[in-house]
Amino acid sequence: MKIAVYPGSFDPITNGHLDIIKRACKVFDKVIIGVLVNPNKAGLFTIDERVELITKVVKNIPNVEVESFSGLLINFMKKKESKIIIKGLRAVSDFEYELQMSLMNKKLDPEIETVFMMTSAINSFLSSSAVKQVAIFDGCIKDLVPDEIIPCIFKKIKEL
Repeated sequence: MKIAVYPGSFDPITNGHLDIIKRACKVFDKVIIGVLVNPNKAGLFTIDERVELITKVVKNIPNVEVESFSGLLINFMKKKESKIIIKGLRAVSDFEYELQMSLMNKKLDPEIETVFMMTSAINSFLSSSAVKQVAIFDGCIKDLVPDEIIPCIFKKIKEL
């Protein structure tokens, strides 16, 4: 069985993330969405809230699991018996960063492979940070995130 891990902070999950998830599910037997605590990013949602939102969004995709983790991605992958990392790329700047991460992961575990998936053109500008910025100023985030989590995003922002 080919098990792939799609790691990220997903704060919140966007339609770009969802596009990568759906496409990866066609390539791999199982896709585990690894929701990580990124110490370099200030989170809008707690880790548990992110897992809950993602689970709601992917509930109809049978070969997806959602789980949080902290620490090294390589350790999480060993626990999940996966050798494949999925990374979505929007632009050359993403590639430069993700290449460095891929090489570091390969150094930590030579059996690990990173599969880069290019974003769909419609999502090439999309990021969780941009979604939060638009939502903070009460802008329209329809078509940027799954419809079922839009109310959750605005509710969370009002709590700030």
